[in-house]
Amino acid sequence: MDKKVILITGASGGIGLELASFFNDEKHHLVLHYFKNEINLPNNDSITLIKADLTQSADIQKLADQVLSKFGKIDVIINNSGISRNAVTWKTTDEDWDETILVNLTAPFKICRAFLPSMRQNNQGVIINISSVVAQTGVPGTAAYAASKAGLIGLTKTMAKEVAGNNIRVNAISLGYFEKGMISNVPEGLKNEIINQIPMKKLGSVKNICQTISWLIHEDSDYITGQVINLNGGLFS
Repeated sequence: MDKKVILITGASGGIGLELASFFNDEKHHLVLHYFKNEINLPNNDSITLIKADLTQSADIQKLADQVLSKFGKIDVIINNSGISRNAVTWKTTDEDWDETILVNLTAPFKICRAFLPSMRQNNQGVIINISSVVAQTGVPGTAAYAASKAGLIGLTKTMAKEVAGNNIRVNAISLGYFEKGMISNVPEGLKNEIINQIPMKKLGSVKNICQTISWLIHEDSDYITGQVINLNGGLFS
């Protein structure tokens, strides 16, 4: 595969770090976004670390400007950053709702909006939006999170049709429950209940996510756009 410029948002989280390590091994130029938690990787010719608050439009635009100034292009955007504020609908505060929508849905929209003119000019690009099985099945206590991830699927399908003529492909990966990521905040008892609900009776390996994204950004998948790829061990199909 040709060396690509790949932006990964939320690269300091469990899944984000695994994505960063995987694509670094494949010798791509990585732009790794973080905010509160720093990334323990060197800032060198292959890795560019950028701190940004994705709830702030100015930070997102500054991130895009830095990337395009340094590389002159962006090949792949992986909108991985995400948060969850758990509460049943009638106990969800305005603050929790607004922050979840801002980070999980509005930020990916604004990131794509900032980079799409460059992608359209170069007549190429791949966007991967990380959604969730929770958006497809519903889980009590996840109103804001589920709504934001469902919105991301709608955004994916709309953008895919808007830019298909520019050789830009937009897909979503809907994740079930994996060994790393938000599952680390789940109590052990609840984690076991979740595993029992998964038809394959196990958490997914992050390697599955990495390999799926690697395939989606490869030229061999150049006819795939506007799709939701389900990685969930059989929870939803």
